[in-house]
Amino acid sequence: MTVNEPTARSGGRRLARRVGLALLAIAFVAAAALYVLGRHTLPQTSGRRAVTGLAHPVEIWRDLHGVPHVFAGSPADAWFALGYVHAQDRIWQMEVTRRLGAGRLAEVVGRPALDADRFFRTLGLYRLAELQSRSLSADVRDILESYASGVNAWLRHRAAGLPPEFLLFRHEPEPWRVADSLVWGRLLAFQLSTNWTTELLRAQLASRVPKSLLVDLWPVDPQESPTTIQTSGRAAADFRQLIDRLGPLPSWLEPQGASNAWVIGPDRSTTGAPLLANDTHLALTAPNPWYLARLVAPGLALTGATAPGAPFVLLGHNGSVAWGMTSTGGDTQDLFVETIDPSDRERYLTPDGPQYFRVRHETIQIKGHNPVELTVRTTRHGPVISDILAEMNAVAGMNSVIALASSSEADVDATAEALADMMLARDSNAFAAAAERFEAPALNIFFADTNGGFGMIAPGRIPLRRRGDGSLPVAGADGRQDWVGSIPTAERPRVLNPSAGFLLNANNRLIDDGYPWLISRDWEEPYRARRILEYLTARPLHSLDDMQTFQTDLDSGAARELLPLLLDRLEPVGDDVAEAAAMLRRWDFRMLRDRPEPLLYAAWLREVMRGIAEDELGSHFPSYWRNRPRFIRETLKRNRHWCGDARSRSPSDCGPILHAALGRALVDLRRRLGHDMAGWRWGDLHRAVFRHQTLGSLALLSWLVEPSIATDGGDHTVNVGSLPGGAAREPFTHVHGSVFRAVYDLSDLPASRYMIPAGQSGNPLSSHYRDLLAPWRNGGHIEIAGTREQLANAGYDHLVLMPVQR
Repeated sequence: MTVNEPTARSGGRRLARRVGLALLAIAFVAAAALYVLGRHTLPQTSGRRAVTGLAHPVEIWRDLHGVPHVFAGSPADAWFALGYVHAQDRIWQMEVTRRLGAGRLAEVVGRPALDADRFFRTLGLYRLAELQSRSLSADVRDILESYASGVNAWLRHRAAGLPPEFLLFRHEPEPWRVADSLVWGRLLAFQLSTNWTTELLRAQLASRVPKSLLVDLWPVDPQESPTTIQTSGRAAADFRQLIDRLGPLPSWLEPQGASNAWVIGPDRSTTGAPLLANDTHLALTAPNPWYLARLVAPGLALTGATAPGAPFVLLGHNGSVAWGMTSTGGDTQDLFVETIDPSDRERYLTPDGPQYFRVRHETIQIKGHNPVELTVRTTRHGPVISDILAEMNAVAGMNSVIALASSSEADVDATAEALADMMLARDSNAFAAAAERFEAPALNIFFADTNGGFGMIAPGRIPLRRRGDGSLPVAGADGRQDWVGSIPTAERPRVLNPSAGFLLNANNRLIDDGYPWLISRDWEEPYRARRILEYLTARPLHSLDDMQTFQTDLDSGAARELLPLLLDRLEPVGDDVAEAAAMLRRWDFRMLRDRPEPLLYAAWLREVMRGIAEDELGSHFPSYWRNRPRFIRETLKRNRHWCGDARSRSPSDCGPILHAALGRALVDLRRRLGHDMAGWRWGDLHRAVFRHQTLGSLALLSWLVEPSIATDGGDHTVNVGSLPGGAAREPFTHVHGSVFRAVYDLSDLPASRYMIPAGQSGNPLSSHYRDLLAPWRNGGHIEIAGTREQLANAGYDHLVLMPVQR
């Protein structure tokens, strides 16, 4: 049968219209369902709500960005209200965090969380949190219990349904407990500790390359690098023996954490009072790790960043003192290779003879599957993690196991007491005294007060080793490299009112070689710190506007240092390579999202790393592969054997490797963006993607739950826009960066400025889920201040929590 062509076309158009109308109808129904669902799951933010647990009525104004301003009749009621608003806006995030720390996430999301549950059950963080909860001071226990009461009041009396994630997983949260708040701190302390993964990588590479080349891979920090605190004299540390290889870790165990902070004294400030700037860097997630809030009660006036699940203002001000933090990067973890007793496999060898493993049995419930039994073994050094990480178990073999020693595993921890006292301190001296008790994670805490005082203290618990520098796993049987306490409290780094008139830290070297104790040998690259130092010394006075503007500085010191070395050794043969080289020579080293040069630079460096190190490191190269300017710089200047036969130590010409690397980079970018090199833009591929904790892997929902935006910055700009590294399919994605920015003027603290990315709400259907995304990217800010009358006149949502009348 012959089909008439016009008829066929007409029928095809009718079918297309019908399909289009059907899809439109489906989209309309889906949108309507989302709207109804959204209205049902969004919290009540105005009116009155009767709740149990309050002593007096509490007023909560929410401003245009969803930031709560809490006015309470007592501190206990203020902490109650903080728990209430946290639950309103972030209860799914709180649920995931406490279950991750407790090793109970598989009960909700099923088998995808089993490996994480096995790991955190082995660490026993929740057991430690419960132990800590029984030794709290009365005042801190009151804070935590008031907060838990607020969370539970919302769970009992909520006017709205639970957020969509609870509906999707068909889950109802349990009541909130004090230990649920404490495990947040334990989890953060573990995630901000970086050394054990670096130890594994070094051990992994030790089997592949000789010791001389291993040292090349981690060049020492340059002598000219900025140091936060200067001392006198010198100290030395041993470099320990190499051990056999270890396998790569699961990606969910990668450490995270960085930050910038600087403070200037009254003599360098246009206001005549100290100015403090802080931006904390973590993995970009949805929702954000921080939640902005303001609490006002008799004896309490706190504003800043809180962590959903915990009743503390961790970054902010109290009307008299402002504070911020950066990660110290201290070596707070070690891996010990324990030898099993040949005569009794239930024991392991120690300097005092064989000891029995401490053993406990855990049952992990898995949604939709049978439970899994877990046997946890612990040695005198810590939990045996080779039992649950297959890569390490294969290395340990039949006759040894690997135990993790970590400062975050200490039975006794006064960090909660320190935070409570810090929030109430009225001057720098009182604040520093309170911060002394802060134990984990190891942080650099910057502070300034309204009297003109300012300073920094690094109070975290850093272990002392009998010998060695903690750079590689060590034998545990002989005790020669055991921990023998921690750096004495009185000798932990601190400085108050330095004569230079300012202090800064960007995860660079904290203290010089005159300091008698080892904090770390693996400091961050110095480029951010160097740039901040240039800024602070460029003019005699700085304003609040200056401080905020500089937080989004985009100059790449790494590019400024490396590009001349790369271009000088490049033979620009071929039209594409020559065009790219010419563009890079004209570049001003700013990582702007609307320019092609940052993309050319980042892609070239990625391929340079591959060209230099891949052959020598073999299958371990992906674990080492990221932007490492220090290694590239030393290779081009002093270690040119890496450009040929590295083991021969004979210098080679790096030009061919650089040329081939740029050629590969251009091929890759043409595949991604087309052939118009001048039309490429950094922001085309460098997009901040905020990964949802549980739903991001579902393609149908990622558009809804994972906000994304083109961004400036790079790995080594003050405005950090870090890349994933390794063999990532999207290697230029912005995955790690600023999750909180603040600048404080101690002459006018209500005028302090804040910003978090994405938004206040953790509900993807809320208007506050992503409303701060563009302001965050563009360097904007919000202020969190105002009297009751001013907030009321502004027309903000106003919720009154009323005590239930008994």
